[in-house]
Amino acid sequence: MTEYARAAATLLEHCRTGGGYPVHLLQALAEAAWQGEDGAAQALFRGLVEPLCDAFEPELCDQYALLFSAVIAQLLPHWSERELRSRYQRVRRPARVERDYDRVLVLSRVTLGADVAVTSVVLDAVKKRFPSARVGFVGPGKSWELFDRDPRLDHVEAPYSRTGTLRGRLEAGIELRGMLSSSGALVVDPDSRLTQLGLIPVCPEQDYVYFESRAFGGAGHESLTELAARWAAQTFGVEGARPYVAPSAAPAVDEPGLTSMSLGVGENPAKRIHGAFEEQLTGYLLGRGHRLLIDQGAGGEETERVRRLLDLFPGQIRTWSGAFAPFAASIARSSLYVGYDSAGQHVAAACGTPLVTVFAGHPSRRMLERWTPYGAGRRTLVAAEETDWRRVLERAIHAIDQST
Repeated sequence: MTEYARAAATLLEHCRTGGGYPVHLLQALAEAAWQGEDGAAQALFRGLVEPLCDAFEPELCDQYALLFSAVIAQLLPHWSERELRSRYQRVRRPARVERDYDRVLVLSRVTLGADVAVTSVVLDAVKKRFPSARVGFVGPGKSWELFDRDPRLDHVEAPYSRTGTLRGRLEAGIELRGMLSSSGALVVDPDSRLTQLGLIPVCPEQDYVYFESRAFGGAGHESLTELAARWAAQTFGVEGARPYVAPSAAPAVDEPGLTSMSLGVGENPAKRIHGAFEEQLTGYLLGRGHRLLIDQGAGGEETERVRRLLDLFPGQIRTWSGAFAPFAASIARSSLYVGYDSAGQHVAAACGTPLVTVFAGHPSRRMLERWTPYGAGRRTLVAAEETDWRRVLERAIHAIDQST
């Protein structure tokens, strides 16, 4: 374990026990991450921020706000820690939007799955609440491609690197503030990374509403999609907001009735089932007559795993390599979707495509509940808590048989 990983682990333990944290450790870790020192940003986000957020515990949201407001104030001294925290406490309380706007800007969650499961629900509500307004989707182009066929939306480009330096991530929020602060638009923030989960002010407070997705719903068991719809009802008076996708891209394979499959894990190996799980599951699907379309992912280890399947089953599998939007269009036309916890499951749920999700590596039961895909079609979640891949395979096969 590196010194930065040790610092993050120590800070996390202090947060979980509710005690004061070692200020010098946080300051040193933040400075190293700001300077781009090797492993520092990963330790800060993967080792500290993500565990605080993935627990979906209101008290840990408080701890996140406490720590990260201190980080922002340390590195961007034109803001004070006290001001950031005070503002956060105000905006986190749901408030009804009574005023009409002719321009509404909805911030991307940056990750594809979250933009389908959460942001699209907010977009649906905003379009209904403001039928004459121009609605902007603010975020990276990769996410925008999932909605670019929607005639009510336009794109406001806002790049963000999930694996970049701390400097780059914070500067994305500063750039966004420069774009939005004088826009006169209503800015809707569904817990976006662009604002570091609501902490960076990007517009006047009276023109800003914030969905604190990690605390909203308390100890309930609802998915993030359901919670986003409930928040939208409270905030905009719109009932029944639903997730959706509207890609203009042609399907990766223009053939209805395929079984779409993704083995992507978003750079989190804990989401994978190891052993011969993937090979056996693929063989079973092919043996049952499924015509498979598998996304090769963005390269690296994920692509290598798909290529091994192609070697095992030559000429029997179609694959897609490229942007996610065409694969999403194929999921919408598929008869079944199978995969790990990733963006594909939320696209399938939004489109009503029957799906089987193998959900592994979740640090808490509530995280599993929050990220459970939600939509109109048949949805089966295989919570992989066993260590034996054969038992997970047995349950996944049963779920597939029940879904087809």
